[in-house]
Amino acid sequence: MKFDLLYRLAEKFLEFPGVGRKTAERFAFHILNIDHSKVEELIDIIKLTKEKVKNCRICNNLTENEICSICCDNGRDSSVICVVEEPKDLIAIEKTGWFRGRYFVLLGSLSPLDGIGVDDIKINSLFEHVRSHPEIKEVIISTDADAEGESTAHYILKIIKPLNRKITRIGMGLPVGADLEFIDRNTLQEALKGRREL
Repeated sequence: MKFDLLYRLAEKFLEFPGVGRKTAERFAFHILNIDHSKVEELIDIIKLTKEKVKNCRICNNLTENEICSICCDNGRDSSVICVVEEPKDLIAIEKTGWFRGRYFVLLGSLSPLDGIGVDDIKINSLFEHVRSHPEIKEVIISTDADAEGESTAHYILKIIKPLNRKITRIGMGLPVGADLEFIDRNTLQEALKGRREL
């Protein structure tokens, strides 16, 4: 028996990160079993999210407005910024409830083997942001502990160091090669507390 449409739907779910064949098939069968109105609701929310969610014009976090809620929050410490690779890393750090500074999202990491260089992520924008905000006293580099994250951290250190700001690197408790989004809350909190100066 052939089910071309069901197979194609499962193939689309397979494109999602972390979704294997069995999960993709379960998702496809679930779509078949829910009410038509629920399917329409799912389609609408996907379209709306794609249309409305964009990057904050200050820090590149995800937002439905021009400026994200963190950049708008006057209660945050503007003297410290935490540099992360992706918005999901920012979310992971926010879940710790410990960091009260601001962020800068690079929207990627340097990966020459994949053809991702300085101009492909927001490193130059980071430099301009720090340079034009003298109130920033410390830059916490919170890139992943893999080869790409480390090379990105070294490049940030190289360009920010001449600006005479304190530069620290998240580190204690993070296993080498780990992605921030998968680190548990307590480990990530300890890594932020135990950052070291570069």
